[in-house]
Amino acid sequence: MSILVTGSAGHLGEAILRTLKAQGRQARGLDIKASAFTDHVGSITDRDFIRSCLKDIQAVIHTATLHKPHIATHTNQDFIDTNVSGTLVLLEEAIATGIRTFVYTSTTSTFGAAMNPAPGEPAAWITEDVTPIPKNIYGVTKIAAENLCEMFARKYELGVVILRTSRFFPEADDNAAIRGKYSAANVQANELLYRRVEMEDVVDAHILAVEKARAIGFGRYIISATTPFTRDDLTLLHTNAPEVVKRLFPDYEQLFADKQWTMFPHIDRVYVNSRALDELGWRPQYDFTYVLKCLSEGIDFRSPLSLGVGSKGYHDTVFEQGPYPVE
Repeated sequence: MSILVTGSAGHLGEAILRTLKAQGRQARGLDIKASAFTDHVGSITDRDFIRSCLKDIQAVIHTATLHKPHIATHTNQDFIDTNVSGTLVLLEEAIATGIRTFVYTSTTSTFGAAMNPAPGEPAAWITEDVTPIPKNIYGVTKIAAENLCEMFARKYELGVVILRTSRFFPEADDNAAIRGKYSAANVQANELLYRRVEMEDVVDAHILAVEKARAIGFGRYIISATTPFTRDDLTLLHTNAPEVVKRLFPDYEQLFADKQWTMFPHIDRVYVNSRALDELGWRPQYDFTYVLKCLSEGIDFRSPLSLGVGSKGYHDTVFEQGPYPVE
């Protein structure tokens, strides 16, 4: 099966292409920016360009998007053009070309305000059944693109899998307050408890989605590291997260102290990946238990694939206030 991967100059697109090529699969990369993994340079909104790129392709993995860090540098219309119109062009041309497998990379950011419980309420238990409440144009356009994917799946019998991925970028947090208090590695270790996934596991989910999309027909899945928490932990997580973590991982405090790391005082949401485990057969390898194992052995907890792709940022410009501006 020949696969076209959009967004091939980005973190995930490159990681997917590295993996597919290492497996000896036929794959091509498409991006608006040239890169070592980009075979076609152009815009996903250019219909003639997309039509030419889809020649002899059997499946599409669509990772190309404007992200949350672009909100401060791009207009609402830019987001609609890329995230909605670009996805529509890909879907229409895929159908016209006879492609029957389409994997769309979405984001847990689509849940928006549904992930932020009020003071005194338990942390949010986030499954695919939670109704999204987008907070910005990024979330709005990703939901719109998901809806387009679902419509095409049902109308044209296109095998579509939507993967709502949690954080996997290696860059420092986009929140200046978080960057000022915690190291990037400390933040990302903490997040693997409830809102992060390692890049190698994300890639595995996408490859499984390609293989199973036709049989599934249409599916939407949260792709996040397996949490150790249960619903019974939600109230205390929102008021005293370290107490819950210490109960589950008695050795974590000393391992963190050796690195001068600390746990977040509060955790406001927990992503649940059980549907992806059951229906995709996905088996993520990287979680908080793995982090602690790596800390005890003095090794990096990030995957070799993540280290190979490295940090890319989201802008060509370096900003005074941090790695990227946010709204």
